[in-house]
Amino acid sequence: MKKADVRKFNPNGAGITDGNIFGLPFNEQESNLILVPVPFEMTTSYGRGTAKGPKTILEASPQLDLFDVEYAELGLPRPWEFGIHMEPESARARTLNKDGCQAAKPVIAKGGVIGKNKNLKAKLLKANRISHALNTFVFERFQKHLQKNKLVGLVGGDHSVSFGAIQAVAQKHPGLGILHIDAHADLRDAYEGFEHSHASIMNNVIHKIPGVAKLVQVGIRDFCDEEYQLATTHPKISCYFDAHLRDRSLKGESFQKITKEIIARLPKRVYISFDIDGLETWLCPSTGTPVPGGLSFHQSSFLLKELALSGKTIVGFDLNEVAPSGRKNDQWDGNVGARILYKLCAAALYSQGARN
Repeated sequence: MKKADVRKFNPNGAGITDGNIFGLPFNEQESNLILVPVPFEMTTSYGRGTAKGPKTILEASPQLDLFDVEYAELGLPRPWEFGIHMEPESARARTLNKDGCQAAKPVIAKGGVIGKNKNLKAKLLKANRISHALNTFVFERFQKHLQKNKLVGLVGGDHSVSFGAIQAVAQKHPGLGILHIDAHADLRDAYEGFEHSHASIMNNVIHKIPGVAKLVQVGIRDFCDEEYQLATTHPKISCYFDAHLRDRSLKGESFQKITKEIIARLPKRVYISFDIDGLETWLCPSTGTPVPGGLSFHQSSFLLKELALSGKTIVGFDLNEVAPSGRKNDQWDGNVGARILYKLCAAALYSQGARN
């Protein structure tokens, strides 16, 4: 893996606030890692704002100090040297989001119970067509970069946007495993009638992407009966419920031991799907569907580091459901989101052999 031209950037100075992600100066061509922002929240069913997630993270990211002591001890103190570039937001994605939200809003207001209402049926049909168009858009963006042997990550957006990304990565790496960090199981079948609801993403991944061989879920603490049944009986799924993680920890089991068990269930190539609400709620208070409990920042970064160290290869990732607070000068959610994103970048690059 070749480094970018690091002479362009002074890591001891301020980030370039009108520049790229993390205040870096690198373009797509010279970067090993490409981030695709997807400002889309059509199926969001509670708090809104995650369509602003990519912008929120981008705006907060230049204030990060990019020397990483965690990875310095492993030989990668400066992950940024390998080039990280985030594409500009696509006008196509913005238009799909605008049209999709208009179509979906009255359906969501009825909880998906539309009966014989022809108007609502037409809006649901339109919303489902838009979700398929969005999946195609994301798939094509990922496929373009994967064909150039780039490492690719997605920045959402509600969690539904991950489908096209996982589909593209699984096509290149059949037998793929998914490490899914989330408060929610996301195993509902077409929640509220939306074929690609944010609450149905992992159901769709398991049933519609044959290249995915394993789904390992961590931190799950909000789910319905049907999701519990699927999570505990489907041969492709291993679910680490938050309540069970808590009990094992309180009974004296180390998180390191649990982490090794989680990683052992994953195949050689891994895609990470990280919903920010998988974290403790105080770390992401503005996310659309917050749930008490969750992983600490340190637990999540430890899990990512241990995966990178395991000899398994991280071949793609996404970060979703970051939303701005709406309070003036409050960048807390973006700050935490940017730091998780940098940890995802570092873990993925390290697993691919990057060393300073």
